[in-house]
Amino acid sequence: MLELRKFVAPEFVFGPEARKLAAQYAINFGAKKVLMVTDSGVLDAGWASEVAGAFETTGIDCVLFSQVTPNPRADEVMAGAEFYRSENCDVIVAIGGGSPMDCAKGIGIVCTNQRNILGFEGIDNVDVPGPPLICIPTTAGTSADVSQFAIINNPERKIKIAIISKTVVPDVALIDPETTLTMDLYLTACTGMDALVHAIEAFASTASGPITDIHALAAIGLIHENLLRVLASPNDIILRNQLMLASLEAGLAFSNASLGAVHAMAHSLGGMLDLPHGECNALLLEHVVAFNFSAASDRYCRIAEILGIDTAGKTGYWIKQALLNHIHDLREAAGIGNTLGQRGVSSSDIPLLARNAIQDPCMVTNPCQPSIRDIEVIYESAR
Repeated sequence: MLELRKFVAPEFVFGPEARKLAAQYAINFGAKKVLMVTDSGVLDAGWASEVAGAFETTGIDCVLFSQVTPNPRADEVMAGAEFYRSENCDVIVAIGGGSPMDCAKGIGIVCTNQRNILGFEGIDNVDVPGPPLICIPTTAGTSADVSQFAIINNPERKIKIAIISKTVVPDVALIDPETTLTMDLYLTACTGMDALVHAIEAFASTASGPITDIHALAAIGLIHENLLRVLASPNDIILRNQLMLASLEAGLAFSNASLGAVHAMAHSLGGMLDLPHGECNALLLEHVVAFNFSAASDRYCRIAEILGIDTAGKTGYWIKQALLNHIHDLREAAGIGNTLGQRGVSSSDIPLLARNAIQDPCMVTNPCQPSIRDIEVIYESAR
């Protein structure tokens, strides 16, 4: 069947030293004063000061906003927007992982639409695009630099909201694998698994298409080949490059095909318990695949093949079990060995987690639409 499909992506530059083009792109946008959004970890690694120095040499003023936590909160976005306005900035540069980039997207939304960030939850609710946004990712996994998603924490309701709009696609992504050399091993593992979940969910999504499939399968293959090798040789820039490429491929896939129950449930976990997003995804993946398998068995069989599982002549049940075992073994080999219970999730948390998860926009494209009870069972199996 022929179908009409839309695909959105920013301009991006991929490769070593791509970060050094930030000042030139700011000039192209006519920048007079840049707001740089980052966090303490990126500051400590030195990447933010390096990029800020490049602005200074070209005569562009640059001010820093670094009050960003790992799950960026609505109040941080609002504070950043007020700082942007008070400093008369005209371009935003985000450097860091998903948290600074999502926060920067939120700041841009608020500055041009003049409303609280929490009012934009859902799909296509942003009327006016933000100011020019340049993203420089320093992790290989979140793909916020190429996606039309922004995830913001509402601590009062203890949920993460998803803002999905082509208006939040960055104008430019400068994707430089050298910036990932300062990641520790656990962050490398969690963000790598995040990218794997992006790719798997995009491929299984009910909104997948031939173009997103190409990117999703490429990402799965790259992560299968390189994640554990990077963890064994973290200073190998060639391997880091391959993981960064996987993150890009996965981002192009999920930004256009959307995601599924893993992300919906991970957003609920992150909002309630402030757990790392990539870790939540990793702990949930095998359990959601088990639930979804029968609804998209052809898709999951293809994923199994890309992961190196010999499916020839095997039954669907055998392939399902082999895929679940592979995901479990990969997660544990990457050093993500906890259960949700060990990370502080109690049985009493699960009903509220499930109610929040079922309302997440990512659930819409899950291959099998769950009931609240289904979601509770999945959480319990991961606990």
